[in-house]
Amino acid sequence: MLRKNRLFTPGPTPILPAAQTAMASAAMHHRTAEFRALFSRVLADMKEFIGTSNDVLVLSSSGTGVMEGSVSNLTSPGDKVLVLTAGKFGERWRDLAKAFGCVVEVVTAPYGGTFSLDEVRQKLTPDIRAVYAQATESSTGARHDVKSIAKLVRATGHDTLLVVDAITGLGTTHFDVDGWGIDVIIGGSQKALMIPPGLAYCAVSERAWKRMETSKSPRYYFDFRKERKAAAKGESSYTPATSLFAGLAAALEFIRQMGDGNLGAGREALINNAELAAEMTRAGAQALGLKLFAASSPAAALTAIQSPVGVDSGAIIKEFRESFAAVVANGQGEMKGKLFRIAHLGYYDYLDTIGILAALEQVLATVTGKPVEYGAGVRAAQEVYARAAEKRQPVGA
Repeated sequence: MLRKNRLFTPGPTPILPAAQTAMASAAMHHRTAEFRALFSRVLADMKEFIGTSNDVLVLSSSGTGVMEGSVSNLTSPGDKVLVLTAGKFGERWRDLAKAFGCVVEVVTAPYGGTFSLDEVRQKLTPDIRAVYAQATESSTGARHDVKSIAKLVRATGHDTLLVVDAITGLGTTHFDVDGWGIDVIIGGSQKALMIPPGLAYCAVSERAWKRMETSKSPRYYFDFRKERKAAAKGESSYTPATSLFAGLAAALEFIRQMGDGNLGAGREALINNAELAAEMTRAGAQALGLKLFAASSPAAALTAIQSPVGVDSGAIIKEFRESFAAVVANGQGEMKGKLFRIAHLGYYDYLDTIGILAALEQVLATVTGKPVEYGAGVRAAQEVYARAAEKRQPVGA
């Protein structure tokens, strides 16, 4: 049969067609009134998308660039910081903090798990200058309790900053950034915002801006104060990815229309879409006899599924690609070969979810050589959808 290439990875994700058109037709110089108007509009919309009154920066980089900036701008060599890690991206926070000379305290949880809040509380001593955590650990499919972590940090009464990598969390998880007291929250363009990699963004609290006045770590390209000053004039400090900004504007407009003209409501609809697709995927996988990897605290951005006993997940990845041109993600680090990850953030819908589960049934039959009850996974997902649709029906309809 004809095969269409499809991404089911937690980044890059499928590109919004309207964003593709906008990027293809973008031909602006970045120091013109035309681009300044676009740039300023995007920054204003990003505040609404994130759900914050704090200043937002959008930089031309991967998400890791802004993660690095969140260390270099907020710490000085010798500062003690607390890293919460339960996967590859938590380990990235640890390594970034060490690279800038921080003394790193760590709270760890096994891959697929999440943190003990009691242990976090015990580690929050007065000399902890910042806490670095993930909202979604996309290497394992686990979701962390950012609200509770933020409550612990704010309850200390210290000037400890909370920095959250929500690169796969924004657009898939409900946050109250200002209400919870998150000082820096980070996102990336290639996730729920449905455009290619190349832009990273963050919302920054006044506490964090104040810290930058005294932090002494070296920084140049990722100098947040410099970017804030330039943004006030509708510009970036250095050459921005102009076509990506055009695509981002189109994506934000698409999300606004999901909310019938209200961008905040559109963000909620986008999150609810991811939550429902995730629930459908989990139900489908379990109906096929598969085990979820992060079963106790699953994310909405992606679902991590354990490979059947005796089957390397690489064989599942390969069969998806060869039979259906579908790209799903392998495990990372120590979990490579043990699990596969199916994403459902951004430009994913019901048919994508049903289609990947139907393909999963075929893939399992091939790689295991065992009978599969065709339709079992699809049926379980459809039942989840039907229950959700029934709840949405107006009374008396």
